Amino acid sequence: MNRHTAFRKGQRVAILQSNYIPWKGYFDLIAASDTFVIYDQMQFTREDWRNRNVIKTSNGLSWLTVPVRQSGRFGQRICDAEIDGSIWARKHWKSIEHAYRRAPHFNEVSEWLRPIYEVPDLTHLSLLNRMLIESICRFLGITTVLVDSSELLLLGNPSERVASICEQLGAGSYVSGPAARSYLNESDFTRRGIAIDWFNYSGYPEYHQLWSSFAHNVSVLDLLFMCGTSAPLFMKFGATASASFKSKE
Repeated sequence: MNRHTAFRKGQRVAILQSNYIPWKGYFDLIAASDTFVIYDQMQFTREDWRNRNVIKTSNGLSWLTVPVRQSGRFGQRICDAEIDGSIWARKHWKSIEHAYRRAPHFNEVSEWLRPIYEVPDLTHLSLLNRMLIESICRFLGITTVLVDSSELLLLGNPSERVASICEQLGAGSYVSGPAARSYLNESDFTRRGIAIDWFNYSGYPEYHQLWSSFAHNVSVLDLLFMCGTSAPLFMKFGATASASFKSKE
């Protein structure tokens, strides 16, 4: 916990479980915060975004799923979920390449993305997800600090745990997706002097996609392959990010 004493008081904090190659909204939530907590001490849920996501192909939407070993104990945590074998990585990359090799920025994105699928002995899902999330953030120009929930104390019920994490990080506000309205108790935050900012995922502009009708809720890889470093123009934080990209050209 000592490393967090240097965190700026009053900062904006967001908290989400790690996802596999998440959609663009996940990265907008990261960009909207000063510190983003990867909340992987929670129970791993099967057939969920933790280990799978969707890409567009010539045959429609297609799921890419990272196989996870069956746990002998009930309710293994996300951070304990082990990847089952290595064949999946080659298959995933082949699917991605087949779907996006005609995309305008395929070579540019593949240069840093493909090596991740060639890393030997990736044993745990959380490590894979974090490696991908960090790499995508770098490409998008997102400089938010990423923190693992294992570095923090997790106390109380779900609402209290989130509020406590924010307090430990010196948060002035908690940036939350709308789904959390079902379990967050705002009094847990107000008594700690923390405001809740509800993030709005609506209003995304469309960009040119390959294949069939437009789909927003696909992996962010679709946006990266199609738009390259102009991808932030089609995201919530686009004005700031696109300006920074132009200054480097």
